[in-house]
Amino acid sequence: MIDVHASILMLDTETTNDIDCPICYDLGYQIFTLADGILCQKSFVNADVFCDAELMASAYFAEKIPNYWDDIVSGKRILKKWFNIKKELAEDCKKFGVQIACAHNAAFDNRALNITQRYITTSKYRYFLPFGITWWDTLKMSRQLLKSNEDYGEFCYKNDYLTSRGCRRYTAEIIYRWLSGCEDFVESHTGLEDVDIERQIFEYCLTQDPEIDGRLWND
Repeated sequence: MIDVHASILMLDTETTNDIDCPICYDLGYQIFTLADGILCQKSFVNADVFCDAELMASAYFAEKIPNYWDDIVSGKRILKKWFNIKKELAEDCKKFGVQIACAHNAAFDNRALNITQRYITTSKYRYFLPFGITWWDTLKMSRQLLKSNEDYGEFCYKNDYLTSRGCRRYTAEIIYRWLSGCEDFVESHTGLEDVDIERQIFEYCLTQDPEIDGRLWND
């Protein structure tokens, strides 16, 4: 059971390269507690990757690149070297006593962060998050809770949110459409904005089952 005063790091990455070797160019995160809400939020653009035109050509949402530049100019997002992004996140984790990191499909974000760390440091440093932080996954949590939820099942069947095998889908966008009642909601696919809906999914899961085990890997 998560203490309501425990600090949680919710993060999201946007990546380039390919799905098996994702390299992060956008990292957004919020640090929050269930009792106090959001304590800190930041949106970083990785200068080591984002300023590499050849590497960014394969970004999943390359059409958003001009919007990123607008956001950087306006101060909405901060363009920084990866070393400094890692340093600032570590300082925030220490300041707020973060023990849990979470994402939707956390295995992908964990892989993207570590691959980016190894790519930029030529494997001199291999892991991105500070040591001792435990990964949780809102995708795992959602599957546990919603697989037998009749209302969510009807919602998925009505809107054809199904896999090729006819099973319910559990993307953050679909779950948030169901939770919010906003059926035309479209996920931003930018780090910080997606973090905000994933935090709400995390909080919903815990209100439904405070004892839920959302750890990405069981010890």
